[in-house]
Amino acid sequence: MSKVAFIGLGAMGMPMALNLLKTGHAVTGFDLRTEPMQALVAAGGSSTTSAAAAASEADVLMLMVVNAAQARAVLFDGGALEALPSGGVVLLTATCPPIEVAAIAAEVEAKGRRFVDAPVSGGTAGAKAGTLSMMVACSDALYAELLPVLEGVGGKLFHVGQEAGQGAAIKVVNQLLCGVHIAAAAEALALATKVGVDPALALEILGGSAASSWMLNDRGPRMLEAEPEVTSAIDIFVKDLGLVLEAGRGAKAALPLAATAHQFFLSTSGRGEGLADDSQVIRAYHLLNGN
Repeated sequence: MSKVAFIGLGAMGMPMALNLLKTGHAVTGFDLRTEPMQALVAAGGSSTTSAAAAASEADVLMLMVVNAAQARAVLFDGGALEALPSGGVVLLTATCPPIEVAAIAAEVEAKGRRFVDAPVSGGTAGAKAGTLSMMVACSDALYAELLPVLEGVGGKLFHVGQEAGQGAAIKVVNQLLCGVHIAAAAEALALATKVGVDPALALEILGGSAASSWMLNDRGPRMLEAEPEVTSAIDIFVKDLGLVLEAGRGAKAALPLAATAHQFFLSTSGRGEGLADDSQVIRAYHLLNGN
């Protein structure tokens, strides 16, 4: 059993923390909202008044935050890194730029703590089911040591390299496909509506054909709802596809499909709908087509 300080009890973080509890780990959580901390306590975990307090007796400090800026705020501004015992592990599961992950890792290690770059994929459904894919970059020895914790949240573990940033690099490639697939699904269902095909029927047909994708079957039903439950916000893909394009510029790689998809998410956010479920990128297509 490991003592895990879990920071970020959001749509994905909360079920991840609960799965760690179910697999026998002691979990102390912190979030800016009181409701998820109360839910964690009700499930057998603990909560604290700050990230630093959560980290003070932890073996592993797991960060499921939105971006690198939030990770830095927790670790350095909020004092969590200093509170983490010497030799403790910072496990970053958020989607961040590879170069920034490497920089954070260097600062963590300079303070006598260890670092694991382990972004996840699989969405809220995967977080709840404990089937997330984890792209883990760290030494072989640290990977073996942390395996019980990693298995507590991830059903598919990939040890992708030894250096921080290697996991983040693969996650960027993953997010390119996720964002483009959501946008493509939205475009297809918007076209169905425009040409007079019942979009629910179109979804049923496409979802069982060669045109199907995981994103079509997951986001498609929510695209047909006016106000679906938010499992991943539009602004997440504004950020993530921005990271994709940043990586492309750095590598001098042309990414025209990613750039186009980014514009549709960006336009939806620009209309004040950035907190809507990411399936609602279909609204941009409906507006464009006059639906």
